[in-house]
Amino acid sequence: MRPDLSVVSIGAWCLGSPRPWPRRAAGRAVVLGLAALLCTASPAGAAERRPIAKPTSAARTAAAPDPGPPLSRDALFGLDETPARPRPAPPPSDAPPVNATTPPATRDALFGLEPPAKPAATAPADQSGGQAPPAEPTGTRDALFGLDTPGKSEARPAAHASIERPAARDSAGPRGYLQTELAYTYGAPEHWSKTMLRLHVGTGGQQGAVKWKASARLDYNPVYDLTDVYPKPVRDAERVRLHVHETYLDFTTGDWEWRVGRQNIVWGEMVGLFFADVVSAKDLREFVLPDFQIQRIPQWAVRAERFGEDWHTEFVWIPYPSYDLMGKPGGDFYPLPPLLPGFAPVIEPERKPARTLKNASYGVRVARLIDGWDLSAFYYNSLDATAVFPRELTATTQTYRPRHERIWQAGGTLGKDLRAFVLKAELIYTDGRRYNLKVPTTDDGLIEQDTLDWVIGADFQLESDTRLNAQLFQRLHFDHDPRIVAAEREHGVTLLVSRNLGRNWEAEALFIRSLNRNDWLLRPKLTWKFLPNWRLTTGVDVLHGPMTGLFGRFSNRDRIYAEIRHDF
Repeated sequence: MRPDLSVVSIGAWCLGSPRPWPRRAAGRAVVLGLAALLCTASPAGAAERRPIAKPTSAARTAAAPDPGPPLSRDALFGLDETPARPRPAPPPSDAPPVNATTPPATRDALFGLEPPAKPAATAPADQSGGQAPPAEPTGTRDALFGLDTPGKSEARPAAHASIERPAARDSAGPRGYLQTELAYTYGAPEHWSKTMLRLHVGTGGQQGAVKWKASARLDYNPVYDLTDVYPKPVRDAERVRLHVHETYLDFTTGDWEWRVGRQNIVWGEMVGLFFADVVSAKDLREFVLPDFQIQRIPQWAVRAERFGEDWHTEFVWIPYPSYDLMGKPGGDFYPLPPLLPGFAPVIEPERKPARTLKNASYGVRVARLIDGWDLSAFYYNSLDATAVFPRELTATTQTYRPRHERIWQAGGTLGKDLRAFVLKAELIYTDGRRYNLKVPTTDDGLIEQDTLDWVIGADFQLESDTRLNAQLFQRLHFDHDPRIVAAEREHGVTLLVSRNLGRNWEAEALFIRSLNRNDWLLRPKLTWKFLPNWRLTTGVDVLHGPMTGLFGRFSNRDRIYAEIRHDF
């Protein structure tokens, strides 16, 4: 078996196995398989590896040749925050072109999700009638320090890209975006569910050898002042939220590059749902409907990275973790556990862990490039960012007290540009997470179920203006207990289609469906970039399924929405 395919092989074997696995043996198999994936390489590919050296200032300012097709998934989706690694020499002039279409620069650009870039004063219009972005030397980290066009993906660098240090500058003016969001829920009962005003502002600069960034976000939702649809605890908690966003220092000691402060740490990114992105906390007050850029909650962390010729090692320590933001009971998308009939439900406030070092999170990630396969493996130990709901029963009530318990996760990611499409896959084993039982019990109503999640996807560019993403995913429960809601094997698919309609209009539709039951989410939307750095988006969110389904539990939350955003 080829070592670069071991992650997918483990997932396929689990899928095909007819018998339940002992969970400890399964965990060891995953960890050993991921270790073999990174420690073994095909000798035939050794000569093809290239040193991934940090680019010099002269190299950054020199005229760059045509980069050609991307060497990895991260390069295609713009997850590098630095210049791409060296490309192979171009083919002879008489050779036929490999791909006549220039690949999209980012994942958001691939699906038409990226906001318009800040234009130069005299820049020519692009093919869709918009304006070209300003001329900015590639390979800087201005975007992360708030010195570049706002709205870019906040993903970390690719596995093999060094942390690039921008040219010395003391500071820059504020950059960010202002966004207004309206949503009307037409499920029962009909009501205005959002009239959000959102301001995100950041700045950054350099003091000697230390780079810094500071940013904050302010959300105000007047719907909680204008209506009384929601309970008072929801209105009081969700009306205004001001929080520190990415704010950190960057510096180097020897061969190690450090980032200290509040930061996004992205270890995986698929379309529509989170899989290997295990470090990020999420804002789930609107379920999975907002863009990932809005959903991710940065962590207060210390991160150390070291780069080799074809490998990258990363250590993360989070002394005071952030946890998923799920709102208050009575909110539109509060994640209620499965309730028992005949008992009045009582949901107590969430119990956040004490801010002590024993509750810290930590992890390690190793990435390697083998014969063009972009591979990574990780281990992460944390108090689960997602709360569990232990239960207490009396003769008439069922009381739930949300809290966070310690788990560990191991997994890996895979990416490969296969010319016709880009292949992506992620695999995650989770140990220690507990799930609610759907029957009365005398204990806390939770049962531990170790799981293996895998997802495989492909990105296609069908035409110059049409792109397609398709994914298949599964969650396998080891030692499955039939008293939980989920089946032993939960399967699902996602499909995303994006098309440039011309004249600054873009259409997109995302469909996510369970293959175990009639449970699905449909999100069509239309975007109009009517002015440079302005965009208007309108769409519909439709959720359907049984009350115990991932989407069906919110089937009365269907809504239409509109957003207008200005980047500055």
